[in-house]
Amino acid sequence: MNYLNQESSLIYAQDLFFAMQKDNLGYIYRGFFSHEIIDSILSLAENNLQDEQSSKVKKRVYSILVECLQNITRHQNNLNKKDTNNYGIFVIRKNNDKYFITSGNIIENKNICHVQKLIERINSLNQKELKDYYKEVLQQGRFSDKGGAGLGLIDMARKSGNNLTYKFEEINNIKSFFYLHTIPSIISELDKISLDAEESLNNIIHIHKKMELENILLIYNGIFNQNNFLNLLSNIEGHMRGSANIRKKVFYIIVEMLQNIVKHGANMGLSENGNPGSFFISEKNNLIHITTGNYIKNEEVAHLKNKIDYVNNLSKDDLNKSFNECLFDSSLKEGTKSGLGIIDIRIKSNHHLPYQFHKINKKFSFFTFQCKISLL
Repeated sequence: MNYLNQESSLIYAQDLFFAMQKDNLGYIYRGFFSHEIIDSILSLAENNLQDEQSSKVKKRVYSILVECLQNITRHQNNLNKKDTNNYGIFVIRKNNDKYFITSGNIIENKNICHVQKLIERINSLNQKELKDYYKEVLQQGRFSDKGGAGLGLIDMARKSGNNLTYKFEEINNIKSFFYLHTIPSIISELDKISLDAEESLNNIIHIHKKMELENILLIYNGIFNQNNFLNLLSNIEGHMRGSANIRKKVFYIIVEMLQNIVKHGANMGLSENGNPGSFFISEKNNLIHITTGNYIKNEEVAHLKNKIDYVNNLSKDDLNKSFNECLFDSSLKEGTKSGLGIIDIRIKSNHHLPYQFHKINKKFSFFTFQCKISLL
């Protein structure tokens, strides 16, 4: 039996993957930004920047990442961190020679005019003027309770070498959501940059609204290999909540599901470094939803489908029996034992495992797989 019929979130997961692929989005975090979470985001980003050949670009990107994250934390201090309507957002992507960094946070409507005028002034200045303006603000000491009178924004513009793109989305008559988009790259085609920035920011806003509807907290989209798998796990560990037992269970299931992408995903010739895929965590109705998506060869679809259906149809006692048989029966071939992880995921989650296959072409399909864990 296929348990997809009542799982519209799987269709959403697939759509989200392709929407992120379109704009080459790599990492999105939505939630409350604690010091631990900021450290884990920076750690993951630093690892991904190791492939960047230009030390100058690497330094600029990292510096802007720090400033963006600090900007979010400045504006969340007086907010209820348990209220999902107050969650900030952080996004990073790389497309060819350009990095796109986006931050978003709640802002009071009464402060919009000031922030807008500040950004417009910053965007009107050249590099020398920005340097002078930075010194002027620093010397005059015009600081506010939210940080430093735009020093961070000025510094971001200086280090990116491009204008800051922004947008305010009204929530109600008291507050709005403020998106700030930065492209730290060295390129002379300023008109092209402006066009890319507007289009990219609009796509991120569209995805962010979908994330709010599904209460998605974390998305990683990109190449999965053993190295970034370990760094991603370190990053995810800082985002988990619930009791110690639930966190342990969630972490184990995430490990198993991500390993499936690394070991069994199809490359499709898109990268020599690993398998393309997507992963996200959401919370809904006191359930944590862990969803993965990856390419798979069409010739493997029927076997995997039968395996998941078999596991989904087992009773609790039969699950434990089947797990022990796979684990301890040395006569079973390795290929037969490959279902051990799926059985264990089903046992630990205590829920059926929804899935979907979407045919891409004659050779490959896109496989979406989900696990649910109760927070209660």
